[in-house]
Amino acid sequence: MRKFFPVFAVPAVLLSLSAAAQTMDVPEPVRVPSGHTMAMKALGVGELTYECKARAADATAFEWVFVGPVAKLTDTATNREVGKYYAGPTWESTDGSKITGKQVAIVPAAAGNIPLQLVKTDPAMGSGALAGITYIQRVNTRGGVAPADPCAATSAGMKKQVPYQAEYVFYRM
Repeated sequence: MRKFFPVFAVPAVLLSLSAAAQTMDVPEPVRVPSGHTMAMKALGVGELTYECKARAADATAFEWVFVGPVAKLTDTATNREVGKYYAGPTWESTDGSKITGKQVAIVPAAAGNIPLQLVKTDPAMGSGALAGITYIQRVNTRGGVAPADPCAATSAGMKKQVPYQAEYVFYRM
């Protein structure tokens, strides 16, 4: 497998453009539209925060509601930190470039794991590794589902952090 290092992204996620990686075997709803190619891949390891809240449709019933993520993004080939992922959703490279986006689709993962996801990005802020990224897939998820702890009126407002990890695959047109 060949590695490509973009000149504009000194500490950026290493690029791995093998044919197998460009045609990842993922369910149809989270596939990137044709014409887009994989630009980079990073492992996100962190926590998802949930809060115990009353249900919108029934204020007497309570449930764990997703609040936001915090994760470190690491290049798996070098084990170097290359960025972070946080609420927005926002992906930020160590070179200062960052992107936000909107969820397009999700597909259930194995029990106990957050779903696979496809995000359509907004234009990048700043130049660097994330400039020109059009889609992000979240694949190979582990953990991160809402707590199994009881959520009731007596625990309303309580927050819990749940560990998770996922691979984030970034695409360009």
